Amino acid sequence: METLEAIATRRSIRRFRRDPIAPEVIEKILTAASMAPSGKNRQPWRFVIVREDQRDAMIEQMRAGIASFKARGESVGSAEGTAAAMEQAPVTVFIFNTDGKRPWLDHSIGELFWETVCVQSVGAAIQNICLAAHALGLGSLWICDVFYAYEELAAWLGQDTQMVAAVSLGYPADNPVIFSRKPLADVTVWF
Repeated sequence: METLEAIATRRSIRRFRRDPIAPEVIEKILTAASMAPSGKNRQPWRFVIVREDQRDAMIEQMRAGIASFKARGESVGSAEGTAAAMEQAPVTVFIFNTDGKRPWLDHSIGELFWETVCVQSVGAAIQNICLAAHALGLGSLWICDVFYAYEELAAWLGQDTQMVAAVSLGYPADNPVIFSRKPLADVTVWF
């Protein structure tokens, strides 16, 4: 699949078939992720892969975090729907910034600047995951709702660096519509 075609046709998938993904396919996707550009070539990403045999335990952590938010009377937005999508996917990849710490901890100005650079680098790796998955016939869902279970998931995964997002992967069970995009003129300023 040509790059611009992959960018134009990739969709966020929220319904997955249960078909397993071969480990070598996951490795191809993560190899593509690790080719992303990064500030000072630090490559600050760590990929933690949760496969089918651990999916129920992952969902238990996700739902525990969501329940904690709800018990405090806070909105959980789309997190419950996201947990349902994660529950269907054969693989979920959690992506950590190895140069970052939890967002609510104190940061110096220098730490904030560097963390911003690293999060941008990790974002490029995540985009590569989504595009590589699509090129290989898989669907993906870039997930930030994991923040509702940040502590639970990070502890369960044994990670003490900054969790940036997760991406669920699987063979699509649907073909979502193309959402409209803002006109280029609305998001562009020329000097």
